[in-house]
Amino acid sequence: MSHSTLSAFLAVAAASLVLAQPDPADPTPLYSKHYAYPSGIPYQVDPVTSAIRGPQVGYNICNSTTENQQSMCQTSFVNHIDDFCLWSAPKPNSTIGDTEGEEVAWCTKPGHGTRLIPAGALKGVQYIKTPDYIQIAGFIDQTLINLAADDYGGELDPHGADLRGNPIGGLLYSNSFPSNGGNNNSYQQVSDWTNFMGGMGFCFKACDPNGHNQGQYCQNIYDRLGCAYNVPNNAKNGTFEVCEGDDMTPVGIYTSGGATLTYFQPPESLGPITTVPYTPTPPASSNCVTYHSTDLYTSLPTPTGVTTSGGASGASGSATRTATAGGPSSSSSSNGASAVGISTVATIAGAMFAMIFLS
Repeated sequence: MSHSTLSAFLAVAAASLVLAQPDPADPTPLYSKHYAYPSGIPYQVDPVTSAIRGPQVGYNICNSTTENQQSMCQTSFVNHIDDFCLWSAPKPNSTIGDTEGEEVAWCTKPGHGTRLIPAGALKGVQYIKTPDYIQIAGFIDQTLINLAADDYGGELDPHGADLRGNPIGGLLYSNSFPSNGGNNNSYQQVSDWTNFMGGMGFCFKACDPNGHNQGQYCQNIYDRLGCAYNVPNNAKNGTFEVCEGDDMTPVGIYTSGGATLTYFQPPESLGPITTVPYTPTPPASSNCVTYHSTDLYTSLPTPTGVTTSGGASGASGSATRTATAGGPSSSSSSNGASAVGISTVATIAGAMFAMIFLS
């Protein structure tokens, strides 16, 4: 690693420490809490009732008794294209901005004690394994996992402004990292991850706990830049594929005029982001294999009792912008949720709308 790139890494790491402060009632950050799966997991990772945001709303011990469409399981998994979970709301017609601390696990495969993503909800998925992380991106009918049709969402991650995570107490495990030695019956806890939801799309990146630069590849301080910058990919609607890929250049780090530079997103108080000094490029991928969704997701429930609305409001205390011909808008909130994706080209109004994180 060059000296300039290392300096950029350190600058981003220092910024992430400044932006978050632990809740005095629960000073141990979520990403520092480690539990062996399944024997070491407590009923709740964060039951502290005196914390500013209150206690965790769900639970972490999940099994066959908790596996149903009302499950409040907050233990999630990212394993393979046919076996992964997304964080989403427990109640219908919600927004990420309003419920980011309460999200529960919605999974593609039975056996985790969670809710199941209904059949037909996933419209396209790209799964990429790199030397240091797994990333999944795709298209989804988000109304089937309790998000309002017009919610353009935000980021879920193990940090948050109070370091208790969003969702509070949410745990993530995987059996698919190279360091796991191919043992699908042994799960490793993932402490660095990011999941953007909204705009009928999603992306999820989980960094290998034994990999390199996991705190940079799974950075959580660029929540306003969405999937395009945090999880650059080539996901396509209607395509389900698994690829091998190279590691990305950590978000915010770019080269201009031969110099390695670092970009930091501005605070929301300064208004919409109208320009970013570089354009993200998905890393090279290879050995891609395509699948039929009917072969991947064979045990999912039929959607029932879904209530959707095109008129749901944005996050509490936020401004919500409507979609334009360029693509969906973004919504931001005072509690940390913000845009799922933005384009690299500003509209006439100066706001970036197009969700280029998915093809």
